[in-house]
Amino acid sequence: MAHKNTGKKYITTQGLKKLEDELLELKTVRRKDVAQKIKEAREQGDLSENAEYDAAKEEQREIEARIEELEELLKNIDVVDEDDVDLDMVNVGCEVKLQNTENGKELLYKIVGSTEANALKGKISNESPVGRALMGARIGEDVKVELPTGRVVYTVLSIHRSTDR
Repeated sequence: MAHKNTGKKYITTQGLKKLEDELLELKTVRRKDVAQKIKEAREQGDLSENAEYDAAKEEQREIEARIEELEELLKNIDVVDEDDVDLDMVNVGCEVKLQNTENGKELLYKIVGSTEANALKGKISNESPVGRALMGARIGEDVKVELPTGRVVYTVLSIHRSTDR
């Protein structure tokens, strides 16, 4: 079954591990580092004109905001196990090879949740224009995508399991 955009965020198991690792690093290492910086800045005396203290407090706010953001994100995602992805159609967690019907150029994309998207690495979100258009498409189908530059038509050449785990 294709993962249609239902408002729920999707993430691959690899993407989940990355977020969990980042959260652990923030909670166990970065929190302690910034607490130590604040302690050292306090020991310098007058806090009203202490640039190190101000910078450390700002870093602490950023760390806490990111921790909160990650915890909220992790509560509201569905994990897609790439091993269980239905390869009969384009889905979150699969790689898809496309051919631009106009110029013949081939593209390879991994369909991921929005938190993992990185177009430079060929990872596109299921919520992006191309990703949204591809969801549920089958091998051999033509998919029309409305882009800011105009309409592009891709033929789905293949759908397979992701190779970057």
